This record gives sequence, structure tokens and C-alpha cells, in this order.
Amino acid sequence: MEQVDVVVVGAGVVGLAVARSLALAGREVLVLEREAQIGSGTSSRNSEVIHAGIYYPPGSLKAKHCVRGRQWLYPYLSDRGVAHRQTGKLIVATTPQQMAGLPDIVRRAAINGVPDLRLIDRAEAQELEPALECLGAVLSPSTGILDSHGLMLALQGDLEHAGGTVACRSEVGRLRALGDAIEVHMLDGMVLRARGVVNSAGLHACALGAATEGLARQLVPGARYAKGNYFTLSGRSPFTRLIYPAPDPQTHLAGLGVHLTLDLGGQARFGPDVQWVDSADDLAVDASRAPLFEQEVRRYWPGLPPGVLLPDYAGIRPKVSGPGEPAADFCLQGPKDHGVPGLVNLFAIESPGLTSCLSIAEDVRQMLA
Repeated sequence: MEQVDVVVVGAGVVGLAVARSLALAGREVLVLEREAQIGSGTSSRNSEVIHAGIYYPPGSLKAKHCVRGRQWLYPYLSDRGVAHRQTGKLIVATTPQQMAGLPDIVRRAAINGVPDLRLIDRAEAQELEPALECLGAVLSPSTGILDSHGLMLALQGDLEHAGGTVACRSEVGRLRALGDAIEVHMLDGMVLRARGVVNSAGLHACALGAATEGLARQLVPGARYAKGNYFTLSGRSPFTRLIYPAPDPQTHLAGLGVHLTLDLGGQARFGPDVQWVDSADDLAVDASRAPLFEQEVRRYWPGLPPGVLLPDYAGIRPKVSGPGEPAADFCLQGPKDHGVPGLVNLFAIESPGLTSCLSIAEDVRQMLA
């Protein structure tokens, strides 16, 4: 049986960041990825936004890791030459209810450690973005966009330079806790013995947790899948910043609304919406939702021409909360939580997981120190 120091299951952006952090700390790290290449799951099907840390409840792990992660991410991207741009974002109110909630957004962000948000009126918002229609907005200057695949390649490069290894087409079937080690049983029959294992399997993390012998089943949440469809704009975008609809203060957020984001080439895309599905593999874009997208987008961009939104791609959020329930926090579950030495489970690592990856990695490293 082959001996390994630490196995990280999943080569998404968080798994790679965790593996990099452990390797830089001197650990021997092996990353096992079921797909043929890194980052082909949730990490490749998102908005590629660097979030500021605005929406999350004060004191939550999402607030902590988003703010700290964003502070670390911009310098990292610059140092590694990964394409990114600090575009800024407008959170726009188009109803009196949304308008009334804008000051709370600014206050909550300040408590979270994001002090640079600013309330602006309709005139200033339209001066910044002439095509925009709103009653008022919040300006977030520290929001940005990045090349997510470029980030993952940089993390992989750091990991491998520090002696770590990524093995693709390597699917883990189950784990077995032995007390002083953890057996990693591969679907191809190979068994590894590791001092530490990090379950960063994304959409499949809950299933792997349930397939871990020695881990109490009541500590493993049930997986819920919230699909997000994206539509791209045919033609040139009239916006230079990201545009997000302000949330209704009385509504639980499963997502952040049908927002407008830009890629690094300036192409606009809209989404994601929230469509609850039964399978993590349900990745076909539901083209019939285009009229609903148009309706939502016209709330803040009434000049949207008809028929210019084209189906693009879809992603699945790895949630552990369901329809109508408050969005669950990140779950970083270590030995102090479940009693299994050397095991860390990462459940419900959805948005802002991309922004938070370096920060989450630091906490996982400390859990396994």
C-alpha cells in the first residue's frame, strides 16, 4: 500500500489553493481529480468575479474568507501575471423596497471589513453608466473580474514547484479512518494510506463524506443543487462595470439575481439565475428561460434589444440548503469538529469560493498543522 503525507480530493480552485498552501508549508501533497483536467467543475462555470465581501452575514465564514481572500487575491494575481481587472460594481435599486435596503448593504459591508462602498443617486449612477436605469445604487470599487483558469494554472504551478503532484482521471470512491491514518480507496482498486485527507470534492463532497468510514453520518449534510444558467449578449456591451440588482431585504438569497458581468474581453453575460435540479450533472442551459432573463435585465437596462440574449453555459452551486431556506455558510469541518484525525471536509463551498480560495487554504493548513 502506497504511503502519502496528504491527499487533497478535487482539483478545483479551492482544492488547488489548499494543496499549494500545504506544499509550501513542507507537506508532501497529492491532488486526486476525477476529471481529465483541473478545474472542470464548479470552478469553470461561474461568473469569474472577485467579490468584495458585501452580502454575507457579519461573523460568517463567507464574510471572513471573502474579505481576506480578496485582499490576498489581487496581489497574487498581479505577482503571477494572471489576467484580471478591478472593474468596480454597481448594486442598483429599481424598486422603493430595494432602495430602502441600500443603506443596510453599506453598513453590513463596513462591519465585514469593506469600508469603501458608497451610496450614489440616480444621476450619478447614470453618469457612470448612461444605459442604466435605477432609483439609486451602491458603488463597490473593489469588485473585479479574473481569468479563473489562469488562476488555477498559477496555483498548480506553485504546488508542483513545491513538490506536489496533481493526478487527473483519479476518482476516489471512499475513505476509511484508521485513527493514525486514512485509507483512500480509488475506484480503480488502488488504495493509498495518508496522514491527512482534504475532501474538496465540490459537488461531490457530501457524497464522499457519506462514504467515509469512521465519520459520523449526522455530521454530513445533504447535497442540494442550484443550477445557474448564463446567457451572453450578442453585440457590444454598453456597460463598463458589473451591474447587480439590489436584493429584496425580505428575501433569502439563493443567488445574487440576474446580474451583468463582463469577461476580460469586454463581452457581457447575464446570470446566473436559480433553478433547483436533482443532479450535479444537469448542465444544459435552459434556453426557454431567455424571456425571464430579458424581463429581469430590463429592470435596470430598459434599452436591452429583443432577441440578443443567447444561451451560453450553466453551472451548479454545491449547496446544503434548499429552496426557501437561508443560504448556508461555508462548512470547514476539521478534526476538532468531527473527531477524525487528519480529515478536513469542505462542504457548501459555493460563491464566494473563488474569491476566498487563498483564505480558505490558510485555515485548512492550520487545521492539519
